Amino acid sequence: MSQALTRRLAGLAVSPLHDVMRKLGHQACVLPMAIRGVDPAMRVAGEAWTVEGHVDRTLDPDLTLLEWTRLLSRAPRGKVLVLQPHTRDIALMGELSAKALAMKGVRGFVVEAPCRDVAEVAALGFPVFAAGATPSDITGRWVAHAFGRPIDIGGVTIASGDFVAGDRDGVVAIPRALAKRVVAETERVMGTEGAVRKAILGGMDPYKAYLKHRKF
Repeated sequence: MSQALTRRLAGLAVSPLHDVMRKLGHQACVLPMAIRGVDPAMRVAGEAWTVEGHVDRTLDPDLTLLEWTRLLSRAPRGKVLVLQPHTRDIALMGELSAKALAMKGVRGFVVEAPCRDVAEVAALGFPVFAAGATPSDITGRWVAHAFGRPIDIGGVTIASGDFVAGDRDGVVAIPRALAKRVVAETERVMGTEGAVRKAILGGMDPYKAYLKHRKF
């Protein structure tokens, strides 16, 4: 069921997903606006696998790299790695890490922190949604401390097994219990929006188009 739902989710735009979530009473579903694809054309969709970490500048550099590679090794195939690092000053993704995750079959990476090697990561095509860019890396500075536990990103709670979707409009999180309903409703909404678009492009007055379809 999860794989089929992921395929359907991947075909949906983030804005109508947000609209459906809001209609269902879930306002806190949009991640901070700073989190964007390193390439605007990037899209990501799938089940989340969550990680949380912290800054510790007393750590041995070799230990931080050892633990980082362990994190990459643990990332599950077919999931989207979603990371709350509790820092905006250190890059939590770079070219080699993105390549390693792509080769493992991870569907993407979402982080409330910068990326480095941005041009190279963008060229890989592996979906990375990050908050800006910096050359500063994790070596001797950062380590993960929790895997698979619920995290908070900008007031949005994300648990492993929840779904995330991102495109150039931003990133939304969808609780697992609601995912099937949200996807089905968004598919319906996007079909209606397509009819409105066709009507307006065909010359119909937008007010009349709205009255007819009750969607804009």
